[in-house]
Amino acid sequence: MPEQLSFTVLLNHLFAALVTRVLTALHVPPTYPAAPITNTVAMEILVTLILLVFFIAVRASIKVENPGPVQHIAEMLHGFVSSQSESIIGHGYERFVPFLTVVGIFILLANMLGLVPGFESPTASPVVPLGLALLTFVYYNFYGFKENGPVGYAKQFVGPVWWMAPLLFPIEIISHLARILSLTVRLYANMFAGDLVTLAFFSLVPIAIPVVFLGLHFGVALIQAYVFMVLGMIYLSQAVAHEH
Repeated sequence: MPEQLSFTVLLNHLFAALVTRVLTALHVPPTYPAAPITNTVAMEILVTLILLVFFIAVRASIKVENPGPVQHIAEMLHGFVSSQSESIIGHGYERFVPFLTVVGIFILLANMLGLVPGFESPTASPVVPLGLALLTFVYYNFYGFKENGPVGYAKQFVGPVWWMAPLLFPIEIISHLARILSLTVRLYANMFAGDLVTLAFFSLVPIAIPVVFLGLHFGVALIQAYVFMVLGMIYLSQAVAHEH
């Protein structure tokens, strides 16, 4: 059995039997029935719990006259994502801000967990970036269909010249599917490499020098969350754009 983090051990102690029964009922029996929850899933659950606590705290502390520090942080995040969305997506950007904000914060927190002793970055496992990439892919295509209709959205895949459609359509389909791979590999590779370098230098020189790599890890975590969010905005802007 792979080595488990303390939080993973706790979750398996509390929910292993239930999770195993559910997975078995779905005909997906876990490799380790006594510990079906992996470190990656446990870290995702932890990030989700942190986000829930944060949003509950924001909702409970909203004040017009005397806003608290939690409200200030939430307003800064909302303002930043809104300004980025407005400049990239343009008209109607407001409806996409909640999704983009949650995705950006989730990735940022998931990336940052690797900096905390006893935790891992779930984004350093390929399944997590893949899940986020698939979610973004479905989300922007859904709004593309919703905004332009099936025919109008399909026109984006065939180009302005009708006789080029047989060539452009498969190219566009491959290009859109490649976005899933691009989002997945970019996030996974950077976070995996960051975790690996940090662990390597901590094992070789446990004092002073690893602090530099922790700073680099922090920078990479921040940049990758921002890049993922901005790419989602770009895909949304292209999907909901009208021909005129």
